[in-house]
Amino acid sequence: MKNFKHLFLLFVISFFAGCSNEDDGTNLDSISAPTDIGALMTIKQDNSGDVTFLPKGNGVTQFEIYFGDGTVAPAIVSVGNTYTHTYEEGVYEVKIVGVTLDGTKTETIQQLTVSFLPPTDLNVTIVPGPNLTVSVTAEANLETFFRVYFGEVANEVPVDFMENETITYTYAAPGTYPIRVVALSGGVATTEYTENVVITNLFAAPTPTLPAANVISMFSDAYTNVAVDTWRTSWSSADLEEISISGNATKKYSNLNFVGIEATTTPIDAAAMTHFHTDIWSSDFTEFKVKLVDFGADGSFGGGDDVEHEITIPSPAQEEWVPLDIPLSSFTGLTTRSNIAQLIFVGAPSGNTTVYVDNVYFYNELPTLTTAAPTPTLPAANVIAMFSDAYTNVAVDTWRTSWSSATLEEVSVAGNAVKKYSELNFVGVETTSSQINATAMTHFHVDVWSADFTEFKIKLVDFGPNGVFQGGDDTEHEITIAAPAQGSWISLDIPLSDFTGLTSRANIAQLIFVGAPTGNNTVYVDNVYFHN
Repeated sequence: MKNFKHLFLLFVISFFAGCSNEDDGTNLDSISAPTDIGALMTIKQDNSGDVTFLPKGNGVTQFEIYFGDGTVAPAIVSVGNTYTHTYEEGVYEVKIVGVTLDGTKTETIQQLTVSFLPPTDLNVTIVPGPNLTVSVTAEANLETFFRVYFGEVANEVPVDFMENETITYTYAAPGTYPIRVVALSGGVATTEYTENVVITNLFAAPTPTLPAANVISMFSDAYTNVAVDTWRTSWSSADLEEISISGNATKKYSNLNFVGIEATTTPIDAAAMTHFHTDIWSSDFTEFKVKLVDFGADGSFGGGDDVEHEITIPSPAQEEWVPLDIPLSSFTGLTTRSNIAQLIFVGAPSGNTTVYVDNVYFYNELPTLTTAAPTPTLPAANVIAMFSDAYTNVAVDTWRTSWSSATLEEVSVAGNAVKKYSELNFVGVETTSSQINATAMTHFHVDVWSADFTEFKIKLVDFGPNGVFQGGDDTEHEITIAAPAQGSWISLDIPLSDFTGLTSRANIAQLIFVGAPTGNNTVYVDNVYFHN
């Protein structure tokens, strides 16, 4: 019996030991090798040669540190812990090994310099970035590690970092800050560098809202761009960097005196356009110029028919995006616009300014609504009005349902109340509480105005005798107005017989407007009614 108990106990221990990995959810087969292995190595500045290691990495259970000074056994360090080792002066190759739960290892070699002399040849690179950020890197001789103070708060706790490591910091507000980098060795003496850095509140440029059909775009994420040969010609005096600000592609011109942009292979025909547009941002420019050059009918530079003109923007606002909407008529010397092949930007102070550029395009100005819709003349007895100053309107629950995809604004045009739907995809209008009985009516009427729609749809929905949405007796039909005229009021008088799917009209509860291009058009609506 005693031997049986021992055997039973051994079986239980073996069973639970064999099930332990399954119980804690760990699948050893799925463990990946460690990544981003390295160590922050800081030295005590007392000539002792004491170096403290803080190993780092992903997917690591523990670290092994081989000191590179003849010490045979490595130090075993748990994640998040440090280890201190004493060195003589010298340069060492330190190996840091990351180990996973299943014993998989990844290693890296870092050079360690232990010196009791102050570091020399300190070289610091400070790069201000967008959105209040800055990046700092440093290198030196005889240093063990670096410390950076970003100068934003008093009694600042510095950030320690190694050579070839980039430290990025985000400020709370724009301004000029003293950034100080200190190189440390094993001695008391240090070497440091301080630079006053301008931090800017640079965010992505506004997204254009003009319809694509009205635009010839050279550079914008909002449109399909035409071919541009170069955004910095060989004869330019500026540096160009292609950057991304909050995911938005942007041109950064630094050390800007002037920069040439060419579309010589395929010159731009802007004869039908009314304006040139670009968005610019700078924290230091005091003047900005835009020049357009047309190569003429022969399409060649210096062919005898070139024309050009330059516009000056004095004292543009700094630290904000400045939209330039320049009428092409202001380029008085640009007497032809069918072969625009060069665009030139000029900045001041000359060669000492940085300008960010986005949304470079020509466009045809949209007409604006200034006149009221025609006043209806039908007798009130023949009309069921939903919205019109000319009649008494029936009750409408909402002119924009919660499930709509559009923005509604109540506006007045020449003293006349109008519904303005912008960013229109579709909008639902409901009369569910007091459904409209249009059985005696012959037509549906609405006046619409838009500068940018390319299609317009009208849907009527009848909830049937039970007056309930999707009660089994709903009927509906949608009418499409293809290529409606832009920039003028359009009076739509649609026979209800054209709504062939609308087989009942006694309980009309929904009216739906749909616009195109989807979500990128604005439509004004007035005089919505049924009539006989």
